Amino acid sequence: MTSRHLARLLSVCATAALAAPALAAPALTPEQTVAAALKEAPVWDGHNDVPEQLRDRRKDVLAGFDFHNTVNEPLSDRRMAAFFPAGTPTGMQTDLTRMKQGHIGAQFWSVYVSASLPEPQAVQATMEQIDVVKRLVAQYPNDLVLATSSADVEKAWKAGKVASLIGMEGGHSIGNSLGVLRQFYALGARYMTLSHFKNNAWADSATDAPEHNGLTPFGKDVVREMQRLGILVDLSHVSQKTMLDALEVAKAPIIFSHSGAQGVSGHPRNVSDEVLDKVKANGGIVMCNFYPTYVSDALYKWSAARAGQQAEQKALHPDRPDLAKAALDAWEKANPKPVATIQQVADHIDYVVKRIGIDHVGVGGDFDGGSIGLQGMPDVSAYPALLLELAKRGYTKLDLEKVASLNTLRVLKASEVYAAAHKDDKPIESATAF
Repeated sequence: MTSRHLARLLSVCATAALAAPALAAPALTPEQTVAAALKEAPVWDGHNDVPEQLRDRRKDVLAGFDFHNTVNEPLSDRRMAAFFPAGTPTGMQTDLTRMKQGHIGAQFWSVYVSASLPEPQAVQATMEQIDVVKRLVAQYPNDLVLATSSADVEKAWKAGKVASLIGMEGGHSIGNSLGVLRQFYALGARYMTLSHFKNNAWADSATDAPEHNGLTPFGKDVVREMQRLGILVDLSHVSQKTMLDALEVAKAPIIFSHSGAQGVSGHPRNVSDEVLDKVKANGGIVMCNFYPTYVSDALYKWSAARAGQQAEQKALHPDRPDLAKAALDAWEKANPKPVATIQQVADHIDYVVKRIGIDHVGVGGDFDGGSIGLQGMPDVSAYPALLLELAKRGYTKLDLEKVASLNTLRVLKASEVYAAAHKDDKPIESATAF
C-alpha cells in the first residue's frame, strides 16, 4: 500500500469515527446515584439532641461515656423512660459509628433546655449545654471538629471529620437580653430557634395559645441582631404569625432546622404554603424532620383523638383511674396507632421541592430528641436510605447533593456574607431589666 492510499484510509476511518454515534454512559442505579452524591456532599443534619441526652442521662458527665457505641447507653431519668413508647429500644440513636454509616459530614448539635425553666436558669443551662458539646468534640478529635463558619465545615469535610456546629433551641435561652445573645454568638452558637413549645416574652410558639400576635418589637430586634451577627434565624417551633413576622424583618436567608410541610401533615409545627412561598423569596431552607407526629397526618389526628378520649375518660371516672385506663386501652385496640414511614418523610421533601424548588430543602432529623418510631429510619445511620427513596423517585445526583448539604452550605454562606457587610453596624441596644 502506497503512502497516499494509507493516508486516504486513515482519513476515511477518522471520518467514520466522527460520524459514529457516541456511546452513552451507562445510567447509574439509584444506589449508585446515592453513593456518588454522598461522596461529593455528605449529609448536613439540622438538628440532633445528643446534648439533651447527655444532660438527662448522664448529668453532662462524660467520664465512662463511649460515643463510638451508644446502643446500650442506659436511661437514668424517669422522664426520658416515660417518653419512649413501650417496646422501643431505649439506647441512643446517635453515635460515631452510625454517623459514619449515615455519611454525616456536618451536624448542628442542639443545646436545648426546657422552655419551662425560669429564664436566668435557662441561660445558665444553655451555657452548660454548649460546654458539654465542646467537651464532647474535644474528647473525639479524630472524628469531630468544632465549626463556627462555612469555611470550617468545608475544611472538616476535606479532613474526613464531622463539622460540629451549635444550635440554640428556644429564645428563652437568652433571658430577654441582646447582650446575652451576642455572648452566645461569641461562644459559637450559629442558629437560634425563636421559641420552643411555649411562648416566650417576645415570640409566639406553634404549640401555645398566642400572646403577642407573632413577634413583639423586641422580638423583631432579636431577628435583626441575629442576622447582623451571623446567627441563623430558625423558625421551627414558632407560630405561623411569628414565621411571617420574622420573614418580613429578615434580610438574610432563614432556616427551619427541623420542620415538615403542612400540605402533607397539618400539624401547626409544620410550614404552610404561604410561608413556604416566602421562604423561597427569602432564599431560605426547610430542613425536613422525622418526628412521627409531624410526619404523618394520620398519626397527628390519631394523637389528638387519643388525647380527647383520655380527657373524657378521666372526666367520666375521676374516682376510678382503673376504669379510665381500661376504656382508653379499649379505644386504642379499636383504633390502632398509625405508623409514620420513611416514604412519608420523602413526601414532605417532594412537597417542598414541588412548591418552592430543590434549592430550598434539607434534612433535620431531630434524632435523640423526638424522632422515635419512624419506620425505615431508626437512627442516624439511615440517611442513605432516605436519599435512596428520593433517587427512586427520580432525584438526580445534584438534587441529592443539594438535599444532603449543599443547600444548607449556601444558606450559611449567605448569612456570613450579610453579617460581613454589616460588621461595622452598631449593636442594637435594648433596655435590660435589672
